[in-house]
Amino acid sequence: MTDPAPSRPALTDRAALMRQRDRARRLGPVDLFHRIAADEIQDRLVEVNRTFTDPALVTGFPEFWGDRFPGARVVADDPVLDLAPGAHDLVIHALSLHWADDPVGQIVQCRRALREDGLFIGVAFGNQTLTELRAALAQAEAQLTGGLSPRVLPMGEIRDLGGLLHRSGLALPVADVLPQRASYRDLFHLARDLRAMGEGNAMAARRRSPTRRAVLDLAAVQMARHSPDRDDPSRVTATFDLVFLTGWAPSDSQPKPLRPGSAQTSLADALAKLRKP
Repeated sequence: MTDPAPSRPALTDRAALMRQRDRARRLGPVDLFHRIAADEIQDRLVEVNRTFTDPALVTGFPEFWGDRFPGARVVADDPVLDLAPGAHDLVIHALSLHWADDPVGQIVQCRRALREDGLFIGVAFGNQTLTELRAALAQAEAQLTGGLSPRVLPMGEIRDLGGLLHRSGLALPVADVLPQRASYRDLFHLARDLRAMGEGNAMAARRRSPTRRAVLDLAAVQMARHSPDRDDPSRVTATFDLVFLTGWAPSDSQPKPLRPGSAQTSLADALAKLRKP
């Protein structure tokens, strides 16, 4: 697996992303959504009812995820993952996939690292994440400057993210979303939490000059007006969608769909039987 082609514009400024994550560690990271995601993954692994002996974790936050999955090999979410082919029976891609310039390439590398019938589980922020903040900033900037600049990372829809599983060659693919709503004092409180999460603006196309205070103040007003907390209207709410992706390395032991035309009973006959008293 090679890095993205030079002709493809980069989505992420990796150096800026690493600086943001380092700053989050120094501040004492806000790991609420990591905890929710890790709890959900652990619950799903219990439901699978299989013992995994050689797990691997792909994450930008090794301290947290390594503690939650002791014994797992932890690797950074670099464009080229430090995973050996066929070395693992479980690979978890933990809340980093939304920053990948080549997300399908990340999942392909995870699939190659799996043994036959090994399990891949990924979790990433989905496209409804921070819609309230995105709208407030866009309205304020358009009103005061007459233009827009990239401020909130574009994140994939669940259908598109689920399609990555099929494109990567994983079997029995499943994608589902766990929506979360968080309450904040105001836009500035949300912005501070995002920095402490290591989830600030690290887009390669971001504006490099400081944002005018007037834009932020107006965005805060817009967010308070359009996204109040229903339980406490003096606060604002923000959406965070956690999209979970699950697939298996292909194996002959897995269920297979029947060949077209191989059914022994027609649909009309089956429906007629159901209508009988």
